[in-house]
Amino acid sequence: MKLTILGCFSATPRKDTNPTAQVLEINNHLFLIDCGEGTQVELRRNKIKFARIKHIFISHLHGDHFFGLVGLISTFRLLTRETELHIHCPKGLKEVIIMQMKLADSWTNYPLIFHELTSDDSELIFEDEKVEVWTIPLDHRVYTNGFLFKEKEGERHLNMPAVIEANIDIAYYNKLKQGHDVLNNDGVLIDHKKVTSAPNPTKSYAFCSDTAYKESIVPIIKDVDVLYHESTFLDKHAHLAPKTKHSTAKEAAQIAKMANVKMLILGHYSTRYDDLNQFKLEAQTIFKAVKLAKDGKQFNFD
Repeated sequence: MKLTILGCFSATPRKDTNPTAQVLEINNHLFLIDCGEGTQVELRRNKIKFARIKHIFISHLHGDHFFGLVGLISTFRLLTRETELHIHCPKGLKEVIIMQMKLADSWTNYPLIFHELTSDDSELIFEDEKVEVWTIPLDHRVYTNGFLFKEKEGERHLNMPAVIEANIDIAYYNKLKQGHDVLNNDGVLIDHKKVTSAPNPTKSYAFCSDTAYKESIVPIIKDVDVLYHESTFLDKHAHLAPKTKHSTAKEAAQIAKMANVKMLILGHYSTRYDDLNQFKLEAQTIFKAVKLAKDGKQFNFD
């Protein structure tokens, strides 16, 4: 699992900072999460192949989280994309994008599929044999979801010396990896646990931006490997958080602690701050395993 931060600041882009966008690579999937202004430039800067992006997840309809989307959709067309592009987003974004394309007479030459979200409950919005994605209902000024990405448990690993000693036919190897007991060549039932080892540990990632402090998300993100949680304000401006439906670094840390996550990544900083290390220091008074998001930074979770 690898996370690339394309942008992690709130509100407007600046010369050296970008609004929210990030790419999650998990079990051979490449998911784009939010698409603030300038996202396609940062994709190129970070050498991420456009063709690998098949699913885009948009948290809410504030501009700093989706203003880069129509440009990216148009660029895909110019690059003669043919592969489907799926956009998981709040209801209303399809209307916005279609209107822009209609007025510009610039339709895509590839299937553009919108999956619009309206539920206030956590729901499964993507699933295949390797990964599932759930919404995380958040508390912001407009309808907003975070996203929980979870690997599914893979196959068990064959212990080949044990398999050979147990005299098991090769035809049953896949059954063993799938966790089934099988008959060997002598007609004896072999316990799969005696000739295989456990699958690789699964990884999980929760993305929570933008939101006010919301304890009800804790059961949804319980025990995740990595939590990205917005931290727009430092404690000295905590009075602004309830008004704007944002969080402080300490509030993000409290959610991480309650959810027993392994690592917390802070982001969505207000551009009023110059010293981002203060976010980390404040969060660590509550939760120790804290990292700071930074434009262009990659996190590898092996």
